[in-house]
Amino acid sequence: MALHHSRHDERVSRDLELNPLFSREPVTVPRYAMPDTAMDPDLAYQLVRDELMLDGNARLNLATFVGTWAEPQALRLMSECADKNMIDKDEYPQTAELEMRCVHMLARLWHAEDPDRVAGCSTTGSSEAAMLAGLALKRRWQQRRRAAGLSVARPNLVMGVNVQVCWEKFANYFEVEPRCVPMEGDRYHLTPDAAAARCDENTIGVVAVLGSTFDGSYEPVADIAAALDALQARTGVDVPVHVDGASGAMIAPFVDPDLEWDFRLRRVASINTSGHKYGLVMPGVGWALWRDVDALPDDLVFHVNYLGGDMPTFALNFSRPGAQVVAQYYTFLRLGFDGYRRVQQTCRDVATRLARRIGELGPFELVTDGSQTPVFTFRVREGVDAYTVFDVSAALRERGWLVPAYTFPKNREDLAVLRIVVRNGFGHDLADLLLADLERAVARLERQAGPRRDADDAGGFAHGAETRNPTRPGRM
Repeated sequence: MALHHSRHDERVSRDLELNPLFSREPVTVPRYAMPDTAMDPDLAYQLVRDELMLDGNARLNLATFVGTWAEPQALRLMSECADKNMIDKDEYPQTAELEMRCVHMLARLWHAEDPDRVAGCSTTGSSEAAMLAGLALKRRWQQRRRAAGLSVARPNLVMGVNVQVCWEKFANYFEVEPRCVPMEGDRYHLTPDAAAARCDENTIGVVAVLGSTFDGSYEPVADIAAALDALQARTGVDVPVHVDGASGAMIAPFVDPDLEWDFRLRRVASINTSGHKYGLVMPGVGWALWRDVDALPDDLVFHVNYLGGDMPTFALNFSRPGAQVVAQYYTFLRLGFDGYRRVQQTCRDVATRLARRIGELGPFELVTDGSQTPVFTFRVREGVDAYTVFDVSAALRERGWLVPAYTFPKNREDLAVLRIVVRNGFGHDLADLLLADLERAVARLERQAGPRRDADDAGGFAHGAETRNPTRPGRM
């Protein structure tokens, strides 16, 4: 659902007027009302295409984690499958089969003890996957409490304040108390002691983030799990972990194979990832997996007839496209493990090299360096008084680069950074072009008498580092 505020000034309330040099009837088209009659398809295409020229160039968007490049063969498959509804398992049984193959591939990639017992599904993205994972955590907690004759009145979920805003939405929509661990000093994400300290018998789970949207860092999932093991040994309180691997779950298996964060840890009950981020598929598709069928309460699953058999489904959405699922399967086949490893390693190499070069410019200080997810943040050094990170973001935008600037959350609101997300399709050459534009922008900004922009000028341009206050967009 899109929420838009009406604007009634004369500039936007006028009808759209077509250039008579290339237009056909009609000459004017209402802007906010459906036209009375049909129009020529080429004319409608031209009108829409002209308006879309005002959008930014997706390939130069270094704010988004979402994929902006795909092979022509993947795009062709998506076009050929554009009419397939993922929910219609009996009408499109082979698309459903490809979905299950992807689930099994991910189960093995994430070291499931018994991949054949893993429960999983595709989603519209990591936000829906997070909602499903949170619902499973809540329902498991409720079932355990009721079986013990205890109250289910006050569930809570422990997470760092750096979580993506979808977790705040889950807590709000499904009436779970969010226990957000604030940032302190140079600690920008959840730590084991802080997580365990906030858990009690009403905690449905702990969310550990593999690839923070604020700075690209991994949270220490294994250490968090160990702290929760110790908590259970001391108190008997058994708290599962969900890993939000929206980005990192498709990075770590390939370039950090020895890092234990996944189903190798018995306390990890579920994992989500975004196929349309480092899964290398166009938006929108995500994945949610549970370590076994016991981790996903059956009363959350709907069962539909599928070729005379049973097809369990777990989703918030009903109708949604199957094209992205097909593209995910294509990409898994096309690249294989080694292909993904080379793509993700190249992204990391570009990120770390670009971060190092920016740190060597002089006016900037690195907060993270891209050595985990290929994402890094940097700030203006103390003593640089002529401009802010918001001035730098605006200057880069003049050249088409979309680089977000934002402040960190409560307790570190003093920290304002720029963030660069390196994705497939952003190589060393584009990185060099960005660096040259950044050097030119800095040379010009240094001649300013003082900063011209602050956090209020950033708007909602944060891409994952959104406000924790739902009534105030943009800033933390």
